[in-house]
Amino acid sequence: MTSKRIYILNGHPAENSLNRTLAESYAQAAQEAGHEVRLTHLHNISFDPDFGFGGYKVQKPLEMDLEQVLTDIEWSEHMVITTPMWWGGLPAKLKGLFDRTLLPGRAFNTRETNWMGMPTPMLSGRTGRVIMTSDTPNLFMRWVYHNAMLRQLRDQILGFIGIKPARFTHFSGASHPKPAIQNRPSSRAGSLR
Repeated sequence: MTSKRIYILNGHPAENSLNRTLAESYAQAAQEAGHEVRLTHLHNISFDPDFGFGGYKVQKPLEMDLEQVLTDIEWSEHMVITTPMWWGGLPAKLKGLFDRTLLPGRAFNTRETNWMGMPTPMLSGRTGRVIMTSDTPNLFMRWVYHNAMLRQLRDQILGFIGIKPARFTHFSGASHPKPAIQNRPSSRAGSLR
């Protein structure tokens, strides 16, 4: 097996969470499998999540923590995001991180478009994994919500900047996880698929 550079972003804004446990378990399993790993906990980074100016011509300078996140994404060959689903979407701070860091010139190119007029992704050549926690049962996610958050993350965020394929794992019943799940290392990290 070839060693990969893996960047893991724990997208839960609280210091302690099931998402943190999942991110750290994935990191440990990946390191034990011989991969290089960088791990960021959203709770530990400081930035203004408000995009603010509402356009790409005048952008806020990236805070040091956001610059490091973007550098880690650019460094990686495989990106893993753990996130809860709150009110059918991403936590506000995680969405703010994407709004602020995934900008033209580093994440996508608005001057070069594809045959449909969409900007060219600038972070191609990377794969992704999203590990999402929620209390929503899997069937409800699929049939009632039509996997809206999955599609947003896989297609409209990661796919838009070139990270694909992005595979998706959903754990429901997150408010009351069983201790065996909270403390079990990820068995999928070694294969990255």
